[in-house]
Order: sequence, then structure tokens, then C-alpha cells
Amino acid sequence: MNKENHVSRRDILKLGSAGIIGVAGSYLLDSLTGLNPVIKAATHSGNKHGNMNHSKTMTDVSNSEGYKMAEKALTAFDYGKVSTLPNGQTLRVYEVEAVDKEIEIAKGIKFPGWTYNGTIPGPTFRCTEGDLLRFHFVNKGSHPHSIHFHGIHPPEMDGLEPIYPGQKFTYEFEAKPYGLQIYHCHVLPLARHIHKGLYGNFIIDPKKPREPALELNMVMNGYDLDLDGANEFYTVNGYANAFMNHPIKINKDQLVRIYLSNLTEFDLLNSFHLHANYFTYYPTGRNDNPSQFTDTIMQCQGERGIIEVRFPYTGNYMFHAHVSEFAELGWMGFFQVE
Repeated sequence: MNKENHVSRRDILKLGSAGIIGVAGSYLLDSLTGLNPVIKAATHSGNKHGNMNHSKTMTDVSNSEGYKMAEKALTAFDYGKVSTLPNGQTLRVYEVEAVDKEIEIAKGIKFPGWTYNGTIPGPTFRCTEGDLLRFHFVNKGSHPHSIHFHGIHPPEMDGLEPIYPGQKFTYEFEAKPYGLQIYHCHVLPLARHIHKGLYGNFIIDPKKPREPALELNMVMNGYDLDLDGANEFYTVNGYANAFMNHPIKINKDQLVRIYLSNLTEFDLLNSFHLHANYFTYYPTGRNDNPSQFTDTIMQCQGERGIIEVRFPYTGNYMFHAHVSEFAELGWMGFFQVE
């Protein structure tokens, strides 16, 4: 793509929110040549730009494949294959594959992702503190990859060594400490491997169970479609405006627990703001960390925490990144309280 045809996120924002609603499609049709409904990065490591095609996202109520991915990530937890060792310890075995896959990130827009198990974000692994975890990792992708888990474990299980295409490796360690952890690829260049989609949440539950709640998983991210080091879309769970068009249904006064992390590349911070209510925020998902009672929190990349909230009134409560640019480029949603 030449300089004259380059369209930045600033160009999109010139259209205001409507740019993502619909007029961006015709605007970009006039701006670009060689359009293709699938984003085609010219190279995984070069500086050439791919082609882009935007269409309606903010008013899209269809159950597209990208939306289904985001919806599933909201409540699907992978507990692994569970058994009990002779010493009484719980063993959890997980199967993880790195695969190249085109991911729908907005209606009609696909991103050439590098994924764990075919989704962005990857599976939300879940266990209890003290469990023995065994992750069988197979690299079926086109580049070296690894899995780096946050938490406490032996250095040889830290995911710094690249696993080359066609190779396998088993990560094994005891789950500790309890809280919300994350995992991601740690092969250089880090920015490319993380941005391309190799990340997810990793929940270690405390031995004493938390209070029952509606539990939701949210991973904040961004997509740089033209490889210029600036994101053109921001999402929760990989699909732009997923929960703007399909509000998350909640019962009045119900305890809601949100496992929230930030894996956005190319931006220093991301944030979460809730309208018309306050929540309690536990950094790293630990009750022994100082909590905040607020309506807005910020996270740097890799930061994570648990939000607990009850909604005292019925109605629609908006939530979004409290950076207007991020919100207008796909990071908005609603809780529908009944």
C-alpha cells in the first residue's frame, strides 16, 4: 500500500463513531485499491502494509463467528483433564496448539492471527492453588512459539525457549499463587507474537472457594491491521463492539465477578470504566492486596485484576475503555440488568 492509500486509525476517527458504524466502508473503498474482505499482512515480519476493508460493527447484531468467539471466551473455562495422583494431589492436563488462523475481529474483517487453540484470546485455563498442572504444547504454526505463564514456577518451565514448528514441549508445575494470572508467547520479537494473538487468562482459584457469582472473563486487546505500530481496532475478547450489540444479561443485585486483563500491544495503558455504578477492584485477583472502590481502573500490558460488582437498578449500564479513541474503535459494551 502506498503512502497516498494508507489509512490510519486517525482517518477512521475523523468519521467519528459513525466511521465504525457504516460510512467507513464507502470511505475506505474510495481510499484503497485491491480490496479484499480478509486482511492480508504482506509479511509477518516486514513493514509493508496490508489491505483493509471496514464495514458496520457498532450496529451489527448478527451472530458472526467472531462474535461467537468473544461470547464463548466470556464464560468458557478450561479446567483440563482432571485426575488424582497417588499422593492425593489433583492433576490437570491441558492440550494446547499454536496455529495460524484468520480471525474475524469485526463484521467482514479478518486478521491473520497466531493463536492458541484457534482463538484470540486463547483458552482461559483454570485450576486451584496447589494443583499439579501439565500443559502439552504442540507448535502447528509457521513460526517458533512458546507459552510463558505468569505466577511462581521453576525457571525451566518459564517459556523462554522457542518451540519450533512441528515440535512439542510439556510445561509442568504446581499452581501458585492463587489469583488471576495470564499467559502469552515469549519468543522474540515479543510485540509481534503478542499482538498477533498469542495470549489468554489463567485463573488460579484459592483453596477456599470465593463467594458464588456470575463469573465473566474479559481480555482487552488491540489489532494493528497495517503493521504500522498503531492499532486500528480495540476489543474485549477479540471482537469489536461484541457486547455493545449483544449486551451481557445480569440479574439485579446479583454478584458479578469479572476476570479482567490487558494484553494490548503498542499502547502503554488500557482501561475499564463502568457507567452509573461503582465496583471493587482487586489487583492481581488477590483479596490480600489493597482493593479500590471506583468506577474506572487502568492496566498496563500484562496487568490484571478482579472486578466485583452488584447492580442495584435495572436497565442498561455501559462499560468501555476510558480513552475515547479506544472506545470509538471497538471497545464498548453494555450490561443489561433485569
